[in-house]
Amino acid sequence: MSLFRKIFGSKSKTPEEELPSDNRGKYMPEIKLPIDERFTINFKTNGGKFLYCENLNEVFDCMQQIINENNWQEANALVIDENLKEKFSETNLKSTKIVSQAEYMLTTCENLIAIDGSLLISSNQIAEKKLSELPDNFVVFSTTSQIIETIGEGLKGIKAKNKQKIPTNITTIKHFKSCDEKDFLSYGSSSKNLYLLLLEDL
Repeated sequence: MSLFRKIFGSKSKTPEEELPSDNRGKYMPEIKLPIDERFTINFKTNGGKFLYCENLNEVFDCMQQIINENNWQEANALVIDENLKEKFSETNLKSTKIVSQAEYMLTTCENLIAIDGSLLISSNQIAEKKLSELPDNFVVFSTTSQIIETIGEGLKGIKAKNKQKIPTNITTIKHFKSCDEKDFLSYGSSSKNLYLLLLEDL
């Protein structure tokens, strides 16, 4: 209950939460969506493909569907992270560490950024490679606990988690589809055909 209502009492019998949205004044602030919804909306707006999974079995099933959809059964995945390679060993994943031999990349990320629907990555995921040097197709495995509000929060988190050695090559992937007419904000960026396997862990 608001402080003003406590002091002055409520003249309306309808609680504020039950007022229909069309009764809100045009100068009222917009109702803020939960952080995970905001990330999902912005991520899809950027052109990303989103697959929500409740457990690891669903993650592996979705991975198999992605492979089938793109006819990647015989294609190599670039997998830099050995832990990730082991995690997906139950799937029919064919992996390589040589970029030129890979059709797509399977990786994790540092964080998912709600404010613009981007993915924060570092040398932990892509070593010292530039995004433009990596395959055009990405499959990113992440968890709901990695969703944060801003890039600033992500940078602080990276610094806190890696006190001994802060990773280098920190960047974001934001443009997930090639556009014939790119706006000036996406100029020079490397668009990726990107699938996100998001595991519920909260």
